[in-house]
Amino acid sequence: MTAENDDACFIDTRTQPDPKTLAIRALNDSLRKTGSGGKVLITNGVLGLGTDFAAAVLKATQDFENFSDDNDPWGEHDCACMLVMHHRVMWKIDYYDREGRYLSEDPASNKLTLRVLTIMLGSEY
Repeated sequence: MTAENDDACFIDTRTQPDPKTLAIRALNDSLRKTGSGGKVLITNGVLGLGTDFAAAVLKATQDFENFSDDNDPWGEHDCACMLVMHHRVMWKIDYYDREGRYLSEDPASNKLTLRVLTIMLGSEY
């Protein structure tokens, strides 16, 4: 027996994220936009292109809102690629335990998670 409407079981996570995903997203956005709630690392490749470039990259990371299914399939706002001053830049947020040794058991909790935002040139990935 086949279903008459294959879309009947499809849940669009882009429009109906679960509460845990919303919590992770809010914590990630807070770190990315304010620098609080974790650590922010900027690679030597970015810094090596000068302070004006590094400042532009940091501002572009803070202001980034162009999330899509392609760059944010889980809806967590945890990674993106951008073009800044003709350079491909990538940023990524990883979730570790509070000591930074292992992966976090629950990225939705800042009590259990150390967030690390790494901002790098695309060529450094």
